[in-house]
Formats: sequence, C-alpha cells, structure tokens
Amino acid sequence: MSKSELSAKRLNKYLMIALACMTLIVIVLIIAIVMSNKDNDSTKTAVTPTETPGVTVAVTDTPTPDAEPSATLTPTAEITPTKETTPTAEVTPTAEATPTSSATPTAEPTPTATATPTTSATPTTAPTNTPTPTPTKTETGTPVANHGQLSVKGTQLVDKNGKAYQLKGVSTHGLQWFPQFVCLETFQCVRDEWGANAVRLAMYTDENGYCAGGDKAKLKALVKNGVNYAKQLGLYVIIDWHILHDNDPNQNKAEAIAFFKEMATEFKDYNNVLYEICNEPNGGTSWSSVKSYALEVIPAIRAIDKDAIIIVGTPTWSQDVDVAAKDPIKGYDNIMYALHFYAGTHKDSLRSKMKTAIEAGLPIFVSEYGICDASGNGMCDEAEANRWVAFMDSYGVSYMIWNLANKNESSSLIRESCKKLSGFREADLNQEGIWFVKMLGGKIPPMTEKEKEELLNNAGGNGGGDVASPPAVSAKATANGLTVEFATTNTWNETADKCYQFGVRITNGRSNSAKNWKIVITFNTDVKSNNFWCCDATCSGKTLTLTPADFNKSVAAGASTMDIGLILQSKSLLKVESITITAE
Repeated sequence: MSKSELSAKRLNKYLMIALACMTLIVIVLIIAIVMSNKDNDSTKTAVTPTETPGVTVAVTDTPTPDAEPSATLTPTAEITPTKETTPTAEVTPTAEATPTSSATPTAEPTPTATATPTTSATPTTAPTNTPTPTPTKTETGTPVANHGQLSVKGTQLVDKNGKAYQLKGVSTHGLQWFPQFVCLETFQCVRDEWGANAVRLAMYTDENGYCAGGDKAKLKALVKNGVNYAKQLGLYVIIDWHILHDNDPNQNKAEAIAFFKEMATEFKDYNNVLYEICNEPNGGTSWSSVKSYALEVIPAIRAIDKDAIIIVGTPTWSQDVDVAAKDPIKGYDNIMYALHFYAGTHKDSLRSKMKTAIEAGLPIFVSEYGICDASGNGMCDEAEANRWVAFMDSYGVSYMIWNLANKNESSSLIRESCKKLSGFREADLNQEGIWFVKMLGGKIPPMTEKEKEELLNNAGGNGGGDVASPPAVSAKATANGLTVEFATTNTWNETADKCYQFGVRITNGRSNSAKNWKIVITFNTDVKSNNFWCCDATCSGKTLTLTPADFNKSVAAGASTMDIGLILQSKSLLKVESITITAE
C-alpha cells in the first residue's frame, strides 16, 4: 500500500471516530433537555405556599368612619379589647407613674402628664406579622452555672465562652411597696416554672424610696437578700437605682455613688450581678447630663468591681438610645444602655431608634418593658408585644418585664387577689403574666374543675355573684374620623360591688387635630367612679362622661392617646349599651 493510500485510510478512520463522538454528544444533550423539561413540569405542579413556623399573620378590620359627627354605636361584643397595630406617638411616661386604687399602698406614684409626642421616625424592618416567640431551649444546670460571668462584645451580651447570650427575666415593682416577692420561693418559681434566667431589683430613689424618707437599712437589706437568693438559684440579678420622679440622676448623685460602692464591695466576687445606675432619666434631662453622672458613678464601681456589666439609662424615660449612640461613654468595658418600652404605646418609631443605635454600635439592654400602654394600665397589646420580642431576639437583646407584683394594674404579672408567692396557676395571673410565661415556654397549671366550681360558688364577697370576677367588657365606636376603644384591663369583686378597670384609647383618623373631645358611654346599670387618670370622669345614673385633662385636650392628626383610664363600680354585671364621641 502506498503512503498516500495509507494516509487516506487513516484519515477516514479518524473521521469515522469523530462522527461517532459527535453523534453520542447529540444524543446525550437531547436526553438532558427532555429530563430537564420533565423536572420543571413536576416542580410546577408540586409548588405550594410556604409558611414560617410560629408566625401568625395579624388580620385587622378597618372600621368605616361614620358620616355623622356624633354617631352612636351599639356594641355587639363584650369580650376582649381590639388590638392596636398602628404606630402611635411614643414619648410618654412609663409604667411606674400609675394611679393607686383602694387596695394599693398610698405612697405609690400618681399619674403624670403625658409628654409632648414626637414625630414618628421611619418604620423599621421589624416584622409586620405577629410572631409567636420560640421558648428558650431548656438547659440542665442553672443559668449562671452554665454561662458564668457575662461581658459585652460589640453590641452583644456574651457568656463566659464568648457566645451570645440573652437575659430574659422579671423586674420587681418598688421594693418599698412589694417586698414580699423578694424571696427564695418566688425567685425559684420564676426560674423553674416560668422559665426566666434573671431578676431585677427595682429600688426607687423617690416616692418614699431610698432618697425620699424610705428605710435605707431595710431597702439595702432587701437588695442584698435578693442578690443572694439569685446567687443561690443561679439566676442573674440587676441592682436597679430606680430614679423616676426625681428626673435627673444628678439630684442624688452622692447617694448613688455611696450606694454602688457598698454594693460593689459586697458583690465584687459574684459573677451574676449587673448594675443599673439610673432607671429612667426624664423631665427634659439631657444625655450630656446623664453621661456626666455616669462618668462619676462608673469609676466608683470599677474601682471595686472590675468587670461587672453596668447599664446606663437614657433620656426620655430610657428611650433616646439613638442620642446616646452619637456620644457614647468611652474608656470603660462592659457598658450597656437602657431602652424601655410598653407595647400598647411604643411601636415602630421606638424600634427605629433601637435599630439606629445598635447599628451604630451601641449595646442595648431592655431592662424594663410591658405589653400594656405606657401608664402601666390600659389594654394589653399581645400582637405588638410579639413584634417587639421577635425584633429584640433578632438583635440578641436582653429584656426584663415589668413587674413582679400583685398590684391592681395591667402591668403587674400577678392578680391583686392572689396572695401566693409561688405555685401560680393561670387564674392567679393577669393577662401580661399569662403572656409572659407562655412566651418563655414556662408552665402554668390550668384550673381543675373543682377550682372552677369553687370560684363560681364563692364569687363576689358579701354581694354574692355569678362569677368570681366579672367578665371582660369592651366596645368601640367611630364618628367623623375619630375612634374610641373602651375595654377592661382588670375586673374583680369588692364587697357588694363589681369592679372594672378600663383603658380608653382615642384615635384621630382625621387630617386635622381633634380638640376638646368628649366621650359619653351608656351602660345597662348605674355606675360610679372615684378613681380615674388622664381625664375627668363624671357618672350620672347609667351614664359616664369622659372629658380631657389639661394636657391631652388635643389629639393630633393620625395620633392616639392611650393612657386614659378609670375604675368603675356597679351592683350587677356591666354591659355597654352605647358610646358617642365628639370633638371640635
């Protein structure tokens, strides 16, 4: 065979191989395309909407404004208050400044005028649904045994291993009023049954407190006992210098320095103690004034206790964390800044402040919050409270609920009628208490049938009665762009009277302010009242008339006022028959 023939034969061989390879590649590509189309068809038929576990979407009905300026609405339901989910003005005094009732210590604070609202900030990216918080994972051993000395890393609270850790606990009310709950029995219940890992000891400086005629030796003994109970149980504990009506912490600065020196000396070797050096600066107190105070108190503590967490309050009832973020305290480690909120009042704009501060690098600790309005009374807003918890959890922020007491107010966890110190059942807790324990994944034993029967048989004291506590009452009316919501926050029996504590919310949906508002409510039976706040209340037979206090005569366009409240008494179960609202 010649060389040319051999070359031609080899070329033909190579061409045949190449053709076979190309054919194989084409076949593979065709198969791949067919399979891909089949998978796409299958995927299309299998797609279903996904849901986020534990998230409930809140659905609210928008009331249709009545065209008449003074419409009357007859309520069709009398069960629970309507939840408010619209952001409202948020600069208001917080829960401690609440009215007293006949069963509340006379030394307790009286209501304070609401501060002038500020313009709401741009809403944050906080969830708009109603998240159901996931209970904290159960651990063996105590919180302190597991996590040891806490410190601050960036904006996070971290444990002895450097891992992010949240404190989720309860704050006492004023120690001078409710000392009975500072005990081993209650703290163990808080830990084992409710699922909390921290307690806060609120030692008021005014209102017959430490700097205003209170028994200093007794108050210091309560604080020290509380710290030692917490240590014994492996709980973290915050020592709270609870300024409120004294406004500026500099008023009692010398007392504060002496107090914290004594506490630091006593507890410098404890790894469960945090110091909160000023609860809620207010009354126009500036951040520069608070900061100057902190720069004298912090060194006094640090000279003795080198590494404990120190929490500094912020202006406007510990809301202006964004202001503090622009000029933080420097030169010290393990410093955090307090933010306080009440879910019925504080919504998106305060979350926006918190978001701004954290993203600017400020470590925040929510050392006080509630799920009612900022007066400590009024309607509880569980949906908004859940939004707050989801928001705080997303940033790893710690939070302490107000308050561990049986005061007759919405923000107390325990019902006024309950005299227990532990072993609480659902019937022993207020709405906020039930929400809190369930939010933490704690345990609330349900009532037995026998207990339910006893409640029915023993209702109403000398007056007898149909139920142990009167059922909740609520009603809502809208007229000329104004909406009034009227709902019970607590009910009880007192001698022969049925007693109802009401929260009142007015929302102005108009484009202009509503001035000199007036609410007239007609009931099915005669009512009386000698206890009301942030309004003027008069009763005449079955009719209740509410008019403004001096400071809330005008409700701005798009705003709400929610710190209005009162207590009504009646001889029989109360029902709302009609509500009218008028305003200029």
